[in-house]
Parts: sequence; C-alpha cells; structure tokens
Amino acid sequence: MSEFMVEKTQQRKRIIGRCTNQEKKVIDCLQAASKPLNLADLSEQLGQEPGVLEPVLQEMEARGQVIRTRKNRYGLPEKMNLIVGTIQGHPKGYGFLIPDNKEEDIFISRENMDGAMHGDRVVVRPLGFSLQKKHVEGEVIRVLKRANTTVVGTFEEAKRQFGFVVPDDKRLGWDIFVPTNQAKGARNGDKVVVEITSWPKERRNPEGRVIERFGAVGEPGVDILSIVKKYGLPEEFPRKVLKEAAAIPQSVPLEDMEGRWDLRDLPMVTIDGEDAKDLDDAVSLEMLSNGNYRLGVHIADVSYYVREESELDKEAMKRGTSVYLVDRVIPMLPTELSNGICSLNAGEDRLAISVFMEINEMGSVIHYEIGPSVIRVDERMTYTSVRRILEEDDPELCQRYAGFTPIFHKMKDLCLILRNRRKRRGALDFDFPESKVTLDQEGRPVDVMLLRQSIAEQIIEEFMLIANETVAQHLTKLKVPMLYRVHEEPKPEEVESLNEFLHGFGFHIPVGDSVHPRFFQEILHQVEGRPEQLVVHTVMLRSLQHARYDTQPLGHFGLAVQLYTHFTAPIRRYPDLIVHRVLWETMARGQLSNKRKAKLEQLMPYYAFHSSERERLAEEAERETVELKQVEYIRKFIGEVFDAIVVGITNFGMFVALPNGIEGLVHVSSITDDYYLFNERNYTLTGEHTKKTFRIGDQVKVQLVRASLEDRQIDFELVAG
Repeated sequence: MSEFMVEKTQQRKRIIGRCTNQEKKVIDCLQAASKPLNLADLSEQLGQEPGVLEPVLQEMEARGQVIRTRKNRYGLPEKMNLIVGTIQGHPKGYGFLIPDNKEEDIFISRENMDGAMHGDRVVVRPLGFSLQKKHVEGEVIRVLKRANTTVVGTFEEAKRQFGFVVPDDKRLGWDIFVPTNQAKGARNGDKVVVEITSWPKERRNPEGRVIERFGAVGEPGVDILSIVKKYGLPEEFPRKVLKEAAAIPQSVPLEDMEGRWDLRDLPMVTIDGEDAKDLDDAVSLEMLSNGNYRLGVHIADVSYYVREESELDKEAMKRGTSVYLVDRVIPMLPTELSNGICSLNAGEDRLAISVFMEINEMGSVIHYEIGPSVIRVDERMTYTSVRRILEEDDPELCQRYAGFTPIFHKMKDLCLILRNRRKRRGALDFDFPESKVTLDQEGRPVDVMLLRQSIAEQIIEEFMLIANETVAQHLTKLKVPMLYRVHEEPKPEEVESLNEFLHGFGFHIPVGDSVHPRFFQEILHQVEGRPEQLVVHTVMLRSLQHARYDTQPLGHFGLAVQLYTHFTAPIRRYPDLIVHRVLWETMARGQLSNKRKAKLEQLMPYYAFHSSERERLAEEAERETVELKQVEYIRKFIGEVFDAIVVGITNFGMFVALPNGIEGLVHVSSITDDYYLFNERNYTLTGEHTKKTFRIGDQVKVQLVRASLEDRQIDFELVAG
C-alpha cells in the first residue's frame, strides 16, 4: 500500500542497543542523578579518567543515548522531556518523528523542523497536543545524524547564476539551490547527484553542488539508475575485491574435497526461476525402509571461499544482501562466485554444506546430520517445468526427466506433509501474489502480471524452511553465538486495534500475556472464500511486525516456531554466510574457544542490525523500481476502463488494484455523488447522505485518468455500472 501513514509505521526502526558495560554505567549514573552532570562529575562518580570517558560520551551523544546541554552537562533524554528518533518527511515540508523507544509518533510542523530532513536522526521536544487533539506535536532541537548528505534529482535551470535540483524523493520536502559555478555543467533536465553543503534554515532552501551527471530524463536506463544512486547501491566492486575473486579457481581441486562427504552419486536437482543464475540450494530425497523420508538440503559452501575479514568478506558485509531490481541484479558477491564456483550448476563438482533430515509422516524431524560435502547436481530444473510435471503430467517433460519424475511426486507429498505440520502449530500463510514486470531489451515494460505460488515453489519453500529450522535448533543446542531470524508477536496496541476492526465481522483474538499465531490462523481459515477475505488478510498483515535479525531467539510469529535462522542463501544474504561460518567452526572443532565466542558475541549485534537495515533498504529499492515500471506501463492506457478491487482505504480516498496487480488511487474528491466519510476502525468510506459504503475487497469499475512518472502516482476515477 502506498498510504503515507501506513508506510511511516511500517518503516519504524528498531534501534539495536550496542551498550558496552561502560555505557551502561554512564546511563545508570545519570538515571540516579537529580540533575544533568558535567564531565568532571561523571568522571568522579564512575572512577574514570576524563580523557577515557569523554569519547564514550561523544559516541553516546551521537546515538542519542545521552543529551549534552549548552552548558556541557549530560543527561538522559527521557529525564529531560526529550525524545530521540528518526524523521519521516512529507513532500509538503512537515514530518513525523518515529521515536526509538516510544509508541506514538510526533507531528513536526514545517516551522518546527529546524532544518531536519527525511531520514535524519534528531532530538525532539514535545509541545503538547495539536488543536484538533489528534496527535502530539513537537519541535526539533538538534540533528544527531544526517541521512542525506547526497541527493539524486533533476537539475532545473532558474537563472544564469543558479539552478535547483528537484529531489526524486519528494519526502525531502526541499529543492536544493545550486550556484552555476557548482553545477558541473548540468543542463535543464539532467539527472544528477548533488552534495548538500548547507542545510535548510527557516525558509532558506538547502544548498549544494553537483558531483555527478548520469544522463537526461527519459534516456534508456536513467530511471532505474536514479533509484540505484538514490539508495546508494554499489554499482561496481572495488578493484581489490575483484582481484581476490579472480584468484579463486573455477573448479574444485581434489585437495579441497578431502574430509567431506562425497555425494556426487546422490541424485539431486536445483529448482529455481528461469532467469536465476545464483543457484545456492540443491535438494535430494530418498525413501527409507521404515517409510520415512530422507530429505537432503545442500547449500553452497560460500564460507569456504569468502574467508572472514578478507576483502570479499568486507564487501559482502557492507552490501548485506543481493538486490534484485526489475532490470538487474546487484549481487552481494562478484559473479566469479555468485554465478561461478559457488553456484550449484548442473554437472559441476561443487562444495556444499549438507543437511540430511529423516522426516516421518507427521512432518517431524526425528534425526538429522549436518556436514561438509562435495556434490554434483544432476539437473537444473525450473519452477515451470516441475509444475508442469506435477500438475499437468506433461508427457514431454515426464519423459525427459523420467529418472526424477517419481522423486518430484514424493517431494510433493513431503511438501504437503510439512505444510500441514506448520498449519497445525499455527503458522500464518497470507496469499498475496507478487507482481512481475517484463521488460524489453531497452528496459521498457511490455507486460505486468501476477505470479501465484505453484506446487514447485511450495516444495522449495517448505524444504528450505525445515532446513533453516533444523540448523537453528542445532546451533542453539551448542550454545554458540549466532544470528536468529525473528518475527516478534504483534504489539498489544496493534492487536487491540485489530480486534476493534474484527469485531464487525464477529471475530476476536484473545489477548493475554502473549498472543498465539494460531488465533490469527483460525480467522484466516474462517474467512477463506468469503467476501471479506481480502480486507481481513490486509488488516491482519498490517498489524504484524517486520521480521529482522537478532542475536536472541525471540521467536518467529509468522512461522509459529521459537528457533529459526537463515542458512539456505549464503550467496545472496550475509547473515546466512555468518551462520555457515559458525557451523563450519563447530563441525571442525566440536566447540568454539572462549576467545572465539567472546569475539562473535561482540560482532553479532552489529551483524544483526546492519543486515536488517540493508535488507530494508534493498526491499525499498526493489519495490520502487517495480512501481516505476508499472507506472510507465500503464501510461499508454490512460482513458481506458478497468475492473478493479479495493485494496486500501484512507481518509483521502481508496486504493484499487487491477487484475495484473497494478495499484492506484481513487481520490475522495473525485467521488462526486456524495460527501464520503472515513471510518478508521472499519476501513470504510461511507456517503454522508446516500450511506453508500466502500470496503476493502469491493469490486469496482475505474477509469485511468493519470499516470505520473515524476511522482510515481496512478490515479483512477470511479465509473458507474
């Protein structure tokens, strides 16, 4: 959904504490003090030299843990009636503070922004409630960290002496003033990167200098490149990283196979999308004499090639994840690894870490083994071909892959067993299909369609889920530092709000000390096939928190499991690579040394926070490129009428989706048969006089009236009938 209020809530950051013992002592000292303390006071009370303590305080101040007053005294923000958080900007210049440790967002008027811009870390002083009593207002008193030292936008010539850069990200709220001598020859309509040299103040625009020109608006590829530069995505690997990658052999020598399970004769396949090149997982399946399944999940042994603190490792950590944009992949690792020696290409010897699981008819893993292996994939299968074998009995494909066809049918059986096991324990499955944009060779969109999961995708999903779960349980038993994939239960206030909505449909989620996902699942099951299915799915999904990485096993609400990690995609996710390293060390040594444990315990919180942030950024960039190409595609249909379904309702209108997944807004001002009022509890728009009501899930006819590439906005109007 592109609703601003929803977006800002969803992008709420969880600041992972990196408190050292020293920092905790500072916080305890300031907590106990009756007033802010100066450096000398703190030094005396803590028994620390001022020269040692001062850099600690500076670091804590930069993170917003302590506040330094004009008289150089230190205090805790909460004791000084100050709030630290991140600014969520709005195109009109105002913003919201998303607090680190408070639930309620704070409205910041344009006049009270004090030069802060979207994404900045700031300190805010609350001013009380607005006149409408709808939200708390505040004023920015200090900017802790700037989020946008460089900005991507379009250069507009104003006069001979100066021009402006209009940011692509409208949430920045300001055009950037650029003197002609700082424009680097930019012309009207050029896409540029501008470095901010002076921040906005009162009604003065920020100033900057152009540091890069990379094409004109409308040139092929410039639109996507603008998004790449906006998010600071790395376009090329540093030379020293490429040099290290080039030195790695593209075949596996015999000496590298020593000490590994030789599984080259074990029948196995990869199953991926048609255009996938980084194949990091292969699967095998055997039937045991007792009727149980022996599932093998074989994951590329990336950690063997990407050694800790190598140049490859440093770059992979920095990137955090591969980014899959609509027209390109920005890989975490160079192609020599991602598409070469680490990719499980059919017919090639490859190093792997294999997880063998004996699974009974109830889907329980009754025995498992994990070890280093050398494998040789027999067939590179696609989701399409496996689906056609299993769902259509395609005679040509069944004959071509005759040796694997019975195995695929057993994989289907096991997949359903594992899926039913997850459902029994309360796991959630939201059926929201993915929108796929097809481009021509010049990057122009030629088709947009919805992709629903077939049985082939479900097989791989279930096999990877059980492998990740098994590895998490294994490493937890060993009591070693690691990264968990966590999805915390919804916050009480979100459940309360959800219950208010569900009450209208006769549903209720029990609330106690905690909430179990089974309650969510039961409601999802009850609404299946009913008219209200979409609205219930949508509102329930919004109530959930975002999954992230953490050093503690906080549980995965969506999967209804306590222990879960990411292990199955080390080519494209850095946390998986970390988990592989820990696995390797435990396999090699049986247990980690105290020294190694201490080092990993120190590193893991940063790995968790950084990887979560890089994942969030990648998702935003991916979503923006899809939305951009959707707008470009739909433009040629302006004036045409479509069947659509209502997928979101706000106080300013309703969002509708076409059958191909493209979404747009029907603004409330364009609905002219009545004045429509928004009910935020039920997510409805109701006519003041006609009592006509629009709900999520309603079928409507709409006419496309606008598709703007500039603001990526699609506007529809309702059509009678």
